[in-house]
Amino acid sequence: MDPVRLSVTEIGTPAGTIVLVSRGPAVVGLVYKDRWKGMEADLARRFGKVSFEESPKGGRAADALRRYFAGDLEALADVLVDTAGTAFQERVWKALRRIPAGTTWSYAQLARAVGNPSAVRAVAGANARNPVSVVVPCHRVIASDGKLAGYGGGLPRKRWLLAHEGAILA
Repeated sequence: MDPVRLSVTEIGTPAGTIVLVSRGPAVVGLVYKDRWKGMEADLARRFGKVSFEESPKGGRAADALRRYFAGDLEALADVLVDTAGTAFQERVWKALRRIPAGTTWSYAQLARAVGNPSAVRAVAGANARNPVSVVVPCHRVIASDGKLAGYGGGLPRKRWLLAHEGAILA
């Protein structure tokens, strides 16, 4: 069986180098470079045998990311993603994409948005397993008291992304 071919593009950003992984036109992974080993393992679990091919320009998704980091906060809205989560995770990730830039929701608000107000922990778990950070903006979810909580890229990056978007934090 031939390996699944995935395109990999590294993008320098003010928050650190991002690794964008695509399969055709869809983004299947996005992670900060210092977290790459975990993403690489996740992609191998998902696709089996994979081959990574460098794509220096990265196509439309990479262009959208560059525009986002340059200040066009709506640039990521139309980026196609292929996240391959459970039905519940997919509902959470779709809800995350409806949170406007510069806005934050609590985990409880996100649980209500997916129609399961008592599933705050499950929502937090799905948020943590988001394979396409930034594009699926899990950084926009904060604790109910308005403080930063959890982010796979680290809280300093979450703080930077929210400040970049103009979010007001407690």
